[in-house]
Amino acid sequence: MAKSNRREFLQSQATKSLAIGGLLATTSTTILADDARPKIRIGQIGTKHAHAAGKLASIRKFGDVYDLVGVVEPDEAQRKRLAASATYRDVKWLTEEQLLNTKGLQAVAVETEVKQLVSTAQRCLDAGMHIHLDKPAGESLAAVRKLHATAAKKKLTIQMGYMLRYNPAFQLMFQAVREGWLGDVFEVHTVMSKKISAAARQSLLQNPGGTMYELGCHIIDSLVYILGKPDEVTAHIRKTMGDELQDNMLAVFDYPKATATVRSSVVEPVGFRRRQFVVVGTEGVIDIRPLEPPQMDLVLEQSHGSYKKGVQTPQLPRSTGRYDGEFLDLAAVIRQEKEFAWSAEHDLATHEAILKASGMPVD
Repeated sequence: MAKSNRREFLQSQATKSLAIGGLLATTSTTILADDARPKIRIGQIGTKHAHAAGKLASIRKFGDVYDLVGVVEPDEAQRKRLAASATYRDVKWLTEEQLLNTKGLQAVAVETEVKQLVSTAQRCLDAGMHIHLDKPAGESLAAVRKLHATAAKKKLTIQMGYMLRYNPAFQLMFQAVREGWLGDVFEVHTVMSKKISAAARQSLLQNPGGTMYELGCHIIDSLVYILGKPDEVTAHIRKTMGDELQDNMLAVFDYPKATATVRSSVVEPVGFRRRQFVVVGTEGVIDIRPLEPPQMDLVLEQSHGSYKKGVQTPQLPRSTGRYDGEFLDLAAVIRQEKEFAWSAEHDLATHEAILKASGMPVD
Protein backbone atom coordinates (compact mmCIF):
# COMPACT_ATOMS: atom_id res chain seq x y z
CA MET A 1 0.00 0.00 0.00
CA ALA A 2 1.35 3.44 -0.89
CA LYS A 3 2.62 5.58 1.97
CA SER A 4 -0.02 8.29 1.55
CA ASN A 5 -2.89 5.83 1.30
CA ARG A 6 -1.61 3.83 4.27
CA ARG A 7 -1.31 6.94 6.43
CA GLU A 8 -4.82 8.06 5.44
CA PHE A 9 -6.13 4.63 6.39
CA LEU A 10 -4.39 4.65 9.74
CA GLN A 11 -5.60 8.17 10.46
CA SER A 12 -9.14 7.03 9.72
CA GLN A 13 -8.74 4.39 12.40
CA ALA A 14 -7.79 6.96 15.03
CA THR A 15 -11.36 7.76 15.95
CA LYS A 16 -12.16 4.05 16.13
CA SER A 17 -9.26 2.81 18.23
CA LEU A 18 -9.16 2.50 22.00
CA ALA A 19 -7.19 5.23 23.76
CA ILE A 20 -4.06 4.14 25.62
CA GLY A 21 -4.89 3.98 29.28
CA GLY A 22 -8.62 3.78 28.52
CA LEU A 23 -10.54 0.54 28.40
CA LEU A 24 -7.41 -1.56 28.65
CA ALA A 25 -6.15 -0.05 31.87
CA THR A 26 -9.41 0.18 33.76
CA THR A 27 -9.88 -2.06 36.77
CA SER A 28 -13.65 -1.62 36.85
CA THR A 29 -16.44 -1.83 34.34
CA THR A 30 -17.68 1.69 34.91
CA ILE A 31 -16.62 2.83 31.44
CA LEU A 32 -19.19 0.60 29.82
CA ALA A 33 -21.47 -0.35 32.65
CA ASP A 34 -24.53 1.79 33.31
CA ASP A 35 -27.39 0.56 35.43
CA ALA A 36 -29.78 2.48 33.18
CA ARG A 37 -28.79 0.35 30.19
CA PRO A 38 -29.75 -3.28 29.73
CA LYS A 39 -27.03 -5.89 29.78
CA ILE A 40 -25.93 -7.43 26.51
CA ARG A 41 -27.22 -10.99 26.26
CA ILE A 42 -24.39 -13.25 25.12
CA GLY A 43 -23.65 -16.96 24.84
CA GLN A 44 -20.65 -19.09 24.00
CA ILE A 45 -20.53 -21.98 21.54
CA GLY A 46 -17.70 -24.42 22.15
CA THR A 47 -15.21 -24.99 24.95
CA LYS A 48 -12.37 -26.79 23.15
CA HIS A 49 -10.54 -23.83 21.64
CA ALA A 50 -7.30 -23.05 23.47
CA HIS A 51 -8.68 -19.61 24.43
CA ALA A 52 -12.23 -20.71 25.31
CA ALA A 53 -11.89 -20.66 29.10
CA GLY A 54 -10.14 -17.31 29.09
CA LYS A 55 -12.80 -15.74 26.89
CA LEU A 56 -15.61 -17.02 29.11
CA ALA A 57 -13.79 -15.77 32.21
CA SER A 58 -13.69 -12.25 30.76
CA ILE A 59 -17.36 -12.36 29.84
CA ARG A 60 -18.27 -13.45 33.37
CA LYS A 61 -15.95 -10.85 34.91
CA PHE A 62 -18.01 -8.09 33.32
CA GLY A 63 -21.32 -9.24 34.74
CA ASP A 64 -22.73 -5.70 34.80
CA VAL A 65 -22.10 -5.43 31.03
CA TYR A 66 -22.97 -8.94 29.86
CA ASP A 67 -25.76 -11.36 30.72
CA LEU A 68 -24.33 -14.82 30.03
CA VAL A 69 -27.25 -16.85 28.69
CA GLY A 70 -25.41 -20.15 28.50
CA VAL A 71 -22.71 -22.26 26.92
CA VAL A 72 -22.99 -24.86 24.17
CA GLU A 73 -20.80 -27.97 24.32
CA PRO A 74 -22.12 -31.10 22.56
CA ASP A 75 -19.44 -33.35 24.10
CA GLU A 76 -20.93 -34.67 27.36
CA ALA A 77 -17.57 -35.86 28.67
CA GLN A 78 -16.12 -32.39 28.09
CA ARG A 79 -19.04 -30.81 29.97
CA LYS A 80 -18.43 -33.10 32.93
CA ARG A 81 -14.72 -32.24 32.97
CA LEU A 82 -15.47 -28.54 32.99
CA ALA A 83 -18.35 -28.52 35.45
CA ALA A 84 -16.11 -28.32 38.50
CA SER A 85 -13.83 -25.59 37.12
CA ALA A 86 -14.21 -22.06 38.44
CA THR A 87 -14.73 -20.64 34.95
CA TYR A 88 -17.59 -22.94 34.01
CA ARG A 89 -19.12 -23.46 37.44
CA ASP A 90 -22.90 -22.96 37.41
CA VAL A 91 -23.12 -22.06 33.73
CA LYS A 92 -26.28 -23.10 31.96
CA TRP A 93 -25.56 -25.76 29.34
CA LEU A 94 -27.65 -25.38 26.19
CA THR A 95 -27.88 -26.87 22.74
CA GLU A 96 -26.92 -24.60 19.87
CA GLU A 97 -30.56 -24.43 18.80
CA GLN A 98 -31.64 -23.40 22.29
CA LEU A 99 -28.98 -20.71 22.48
CA LEU A 100 -29.63 -19.18 19.07
CA ASN A 101 -33.36 -19.10 19.79
CA THR A 102 -32.95 -17.41 23.18
CA LYS A 103 -35.07 -14.28 23.37
CA GLY A 104 -33.00 -11.12 23.25
CA LEU A 105 -29.69 -12.84 22.47
CA GLN A 106 -27.36 -10.32 20.81
CA ALA A 107 -23.90 -11.89 20.63
CA VAL A 108 -22.07 -15.21 20.59
CA ALA A 109 -18.44 -16.04 21.34
CA VAL A 110 -17.42 -18.85 18.97
CA GLU A 111 -14.86 -21.05 20.77
CA THR A 112 -15.09 -24.44 19.09
CA GLU A 113 -12.23 -26.53 17.81
CA VAL A 114 -10.56 -24.75 14.90
CA LYS A 115 -12.18 -26.83 12.16
CA GLN A 116 -15.68 -25.89 13.36
CA LEU A 117 -15.07 -22.16 13.92
CA VAL A 118 -16.19 -20.74 10.58
CA SER A 119 -19.21 -22.96 10.01
CA THR A 120 -20.42 -22.22 13.53
CA ALA A 121 -19.84 -18.49 13.02
CA GLN A 122 -21.88 -18.58 9.83
CA ARG A 123 -24.85 -20.10 11.65
CA CYS A 124 -24.63 -17.43 14.33
CA LEU A 125 -24.56 -14.63 11.77
CA ASP A 126 -27.45 -16.21 9.88
CA ALA A 127 -29.37 -16.13 13.17
CA GLY A 128 -28.70 -12.38 13.49
CA MET A 129 -25.96 -12.40 16.14
CA HIS A 130 -22.85 -10.29 16.53
CA ILE A 131 -19.91 -12.65 16.97
CA HIS A 132 -16.55 -12.87 18.63
CA LEU A 133 -14.76 -15.42 16.44
CA ASP A 134 -11.61 -17.02 17.72
CA LYS A 135 -8.67 -17.65 15.46
CA PRO A 136 -7.62 -18.78 12.93
CA ALA A 137 -10.60 -18.23 10.63
CA GLY A 138 -10.48 -21.56 8.86
CA GLU A 139 -8.88 -22.91 5.69
CA SER A 140 -11.00 -21.05 3.13
CA LEU A 141 -10.78 -17.37 2.24
CA ALA A 142 -14.06 -17.71 0.34
CA ALA A 143 -15.81 -18.87 3.51
CA VAL A 144 -14.50 -15.84 5.40
CA ARG A 145 -15.70 -13.57 2.59
CA LYS A 146 -19.15 -15.13 3.03
CA LEU A 147 -19.05 -14.41 6.78
CA HIS A 148 -18.33 -10.73 6.16
CA ALA A 149 -20.92 -10.48 3.39
CA THR A 150 -23.54 -11.84 5.79
CA ALA A 151 -22.42 -9.49 8.56
CA ALA A 152 -22.55 -6.47 6.23
CA LYS A 153 -26.01 -7.38 4.99
CA LYS A 154 -27.35 -7.81 8.52
CA LYS A 155 -25.30 -4.91 9.99
CA LEU A 156 -23.52 -7.19 12.45
CA THR A 157 -20.01 -7.11 13.89
CA ILE A 158 -17.38 -9.82 13.48
CA GLN A 159 -14.66 -9.43 16.09
CA MET A 160 -11.69 -11.70 15.42
CA GLY A 161 -9.91 -13.09 18.48
CA TYR A 162 -6.37 -11.96 17.66
CA MET A 163 -5.16 -11.42 21.20
CA LEU A 164 -2.59 -8.66 20.62
CA ARG A 165 -5.03 -6.04 19.30
CA TYR A 166 -5.79 -4.70 22.78
CA ASN A 167 -2.33 -5.22 24.26
CA PRO A 168 -1.27 -1.76 25.56
CA ALA A 169 2.13 -1.94 23.84
CA PHE A 170 0.47 -2.68 20.52
CA GLN A 171 -2.04 0.11 21.01
CA LEU A 172 0.86 2.54 21.51
CA MET A 173 2.67 1.09 18.51
CA PHE A 174 -0.47 1.54 16.37
CA GLN A 175 -0.63 5.17 17.47
CA ALA A 176 3.05 5.78 16.74
CA VAL A 177 2.80 4.39 13.21
CA ARG A 178 -0.53 6.10 12.55
CA GLU A 179 0.81 9.51 13.59
CA GLY A 180 4.12 9.13 11.76
CA TRP A 181 6.41 9.13 14.81
CA LEU A 182 8.70 6.56 13.19
CA GLY A 183 8.87 8.22 9.76
CA ASP A 184 8.68 5.77 6.88
CA VAL A 185 8.54 2.20 8.18
CA PHE A 186 10.93 0.04 6.15
CA GLU A 187 11.44 -3.02 8.38
CA VAL A 188 9.32 -5.15 10.71
CA HIS A 189 10.70 -8.20 12.49
CA THR A 190 8.48 -10.45 14.61
CA VAL A 191 8.68 -13.73 16.51
CA MET A 192 5.81 -15.73 18.03
CA SER A 193 7.09 -19.04 19.41
CA LYS A 194 6.89 -21.50 22.29
CA LYS A 195 7.69 -25.14 23.05
CA ILE A 196 4.87 -27.68 23.18
CA SER A 197 4.47 -31.23 24.46
CA ALA A 198 4.23 -34.41 22.38
CA ALA A 199 0.48 -34.51 23.05
CA ALA A 200 0.09 -30.90 21.92
CA ARG A 201 2.00 -31.74 18.72
CA GLN A 202 -0.51 -34.47 17.95
CA SER A 203 -3.36 -32.06 18.49
CA LEU A 204 -1.76 -29.40 16.28
CA LEU A 205 -1.25 -31.96 13.51
CA GLN A 206 -5.03 -32.00 13.04
CA ASN A 207 -4.89 -28.49 11.58
CA PRO A 208 -3.05 -27.47 8.42
CA GLY A 209 -0.57 -24.65 8.35
CA GLY A 210 1.43 -25.61 11.41
CA THR A 211 2.66 -23.08 13.92
CA MET A 212 2.25 -20.08 11.58
CA TYR A 213 -1.47 -20.83 11.24
CA GLU A 214 -1.89 -21.46 14.97
CA LEU A 215 0.39 -18.81 16.53
CA GLY A 216 1.79 -16.58 13.81
CA CYS A 217 -1.72 -15.41 12.91
CA HIS A 218 -1.73 -13.10 15.96
CA ILE A 219 1.23 -11.03 14.81
CA ILE A 220 0.26 -11.18 11.13
CA ASP A 221 -2.96 -9.41 12.13
CA SER A 222 -0.97 -6.53 13.66
CA LEU A 223 1.53 -6.46 10.79
CA VAL A 224 -1.25 -6.07 8.22
CA TYR A 225 -2.88 -3.43 10.41
CA ILE A 226 0.17 -1.17 10.30
CA LEU A 227 1.48 -1.89 6.78
CA GLY A 228 -1.60 -3.02 4.88
CA LYS A 229 -2.03 -5.89 2.47
CA PRO A 230 1.38 -7.19 1.33
CA ASP A 231 2.38 -7.35 -2.31
CA GLU A 232 3.77 -10.84 -1.79
CA VAL A 233 4.12 -13.41 0.99
CA THR A 234 6.77 -16.14 0.82
CA ALA A 235 6.56 -19.07 3.23
CA HIS A 236 9.62 -21.00 4.43
CA ILE A 237 8.54 -24.24 6.11
CA ARG A 238 10.61 -26.67 8.17
CA LYS A 239 9.72 -29.85 10.06
CA THR A 240 12.28 -30.50 12.79
CA MET A 241 11.01 -33.45 14.86
CA GLY A 242 10.45 -36.29 12.39
CA ASP A 243 6.67 -35.97 12.11
CA GLU A 244 4.59 -33.95 9.66
CA LEU A 245 4.08 -30.93 11.87
CA GLN A 246 5.29 -27.66 10.34
CA ASP A 247 6.91 -26.64 13.61
CA ASN A 248 9.54 -24.10 12.47
CA MET A 249 8.26 -21.47 10.06
CA LEU A 250 9.31 -18.17 8.56
CA ALA A 251 7.28 -15.90 6.29
CA VAL A 252 8.65 -12.91 4.40
CA PHE A 253 6.22 -10.09 3.57
CA ASP A 254 7.11 -7.78 0.69
CA TYR A 255 5.90 -4.19 0.42
CA PRO A 256 6.93 -1.45 -2.04
CA LYS A 257 9.40 0.14 0.42
CA ALA A 258 9.45 -2.33 3.30
CA THR A 259 10.05 -5.94 4.18
CA ALA A 260 8.73 -7.83 7.19
CA THR A 261 9.52 -11.20 8.69
CA VAL A 262 7.31 -13.37 10.86
CA ARG A 263 8.87 -16.34 12.65
CA SER A 264 6.90 -18.93 14.56
CA SER A 265 8.02 -22.22 16.05
CA VAL A 266 6.79 -24.65 18.69
CA VAL A 267 10.22 -26.09 19.51
CA GLU A 268 11.85 -23.10 21.23
CA PRO A 269 12.66 -23.37 24.95
CA VAL A 270 11.21 -20.45 26.95
CA GLY A 271 9.87 -19.11 23.68
CA PHE A 272 7.52 -16.70 25.46
CA ARG A 273 10.50 -14.61 26.58
CA ARG A 274 11.68 -14.00 23.03
CA ARG A 275 8.31 -13.17 21.51
CA GLN A 276 8.81 -9.79 19.86
CA PHE A 277 7.44 -7.20 17.46
CA VAL A 278 10.04 -4.73 16.17
CA VAL A 279 9.13 -1.81 13.89
CA VAL A 280 11.93 0.23 12.28
CA GLY A 281 11.37 3.52 10.50
CA THR A 282 13.49 6.33 9.16
CA GLU A 283 12.82 8.42 12.30
CA GLY A 284 12.35 5.89 15.06
CA VAL A 285 12.18 2.32 16.33
CA ILE A 286 9.72 0.40 18.50
CA ASP A 287 10.86 -2.87 20.07
CA ILE A 288 8.17 -4.78 21.98
CA ARG A 289 9.80 -7.71 23.77
CA PRO A 290 8.38 -9.78 25.38
CA LEU A 291 4.81 -9.36 24.18
CA GLU A 292 3.19 -10.46 27.46
CA PRO A 293 3.41 -8.80 29.87
CA PRO A 294 4.58 -6.21 27.37
CA GLN A 295 7.81 -4.28 27.58
CA MET A 296 8.74 -1.65 25.02
CA ASP A 297 11.79 0.33 23.98
CA LEU A 298 10.94 3.45 22.00
CA VAL A 299 13.57 5.37 20.02
CA LEU A 300 12.61 8.73 18.49
CA GLU A 301 14.56 11.29 16.48
CA GLN A 302 11.97 13.93 17.41
CA SER A 303 9.70 14.40 20.43
CA HIS A 304 6.04 13.45 20.11
CA GLY A 305 3.70 14.47 22.91
CA SER A 306 5.01 13.16 26.22
CA TYR A 307 7.59 10.98 24.44
CA LYS A 308 10.95 12.70 24.05
CA LYS A 309 13.75 12.50 21.52
CA GLY A 310 16.06 9.59 22.28
CA VAL A 311 15.72 6.17 23.85
CA GLN A 312 13.03 5.51 26.45
CA THR A 313 11.00 2.73 28.03
CA PRO A 314 7.36 3.83 28.17
CA GLN A 315 5.37 2.98 31.28
CA LEU A 316 2.51 0.95 29.82
CA PRO A 317 -0.91 0.65 31.43
CA ARG A 318 -1.46 -2.65 33.18
CA SER A 319 -4.03 -4.80 31.47
CA THR A 320 -6.54 -6.42 33.81
CA GLY A 321 -6.66 -9.50 31.58
CA ARG A 322 -5.56 -10.68 28.15
CA TYR A 323 -9.11 -10.75 26.77
CA ASP A 324 -10.78 -7.99 28.79
CA GLY A 325 -10.23 -5.31 26.15
CA GLU A 326 -11.85 -7.47 23.49
CA PHE A 327 -15.14 -7.84 25.29
CA LEU A 328 -15.29 -4.27 26.60
CA ASP A 329 -14.73 -3.01 23.07
CA LEU A 330 -17.27 -5.42 21.61
CA ALA A 331 -19.86 -4.14 24.08
CA ALA A 332 -19.18 -0.53 23.07
CA VAL A 333 -19.61 -1.46 19.39
CA ILE A 334 -22.83 -3.39 19.98
CA ARG A 335 -24.18 -0.42 21.94
CA GLN A 336 -23.26 1.82 18.99
CA GLU A 337 -20.95 3.93 21.15
CA LYS A 338 -18.09 3.58 18.67
CA GLU A 339 -17.13 2.10 15.33
CA PHE A 340 -15.09 -1.08 15.24
CA ALA A 341 -11.44 -0.38 14.42
CA TRP A 342 -10.82 -3.52 12.36
CA SER A 343 -12.69 -3.53 9.06
CA ALA A 344 -13.85 -6.43 6.94
CA GLU A 345 -11.21 -5.44 4.38
CA HIS A 346 -8.54 -5.73 7.05
CA ASP A 347 -9.77 -9.12 8.26
CA LEU A 348 -9.87 -10.50 4.72
CA ALA A 349 -6.38 -9.19 3.90
CA THR A 350 -5.11 -10.66 7.16
CA HIS A 351 -6.62 -14.07 6.53
CA GLU A 352 -5.26 -14.21 2.99
CA ALA A 353 -1.81 -13.34 4.37
CA ILE A 354 -2.10 -16.01 7.09
CA LEU A 355 -2.97 -18.69 4.53
CA LYS A 356 -0.03 -17.72 2.32
CA ALA A 357 2.39 -17.48 5.24
CA SER A 358 1.28 -20.95 6.38
CA GLY A 359 1.89 -22.51 2.98
CA MET A 360 -1.84 -23.11 2.48
CA PRO A 361 -3.80 -22.64 -0.77
CA VAL A 362 -5.88 -19.51 -1.25
CA ASP A 363 -9.23 -20.16 -2.90
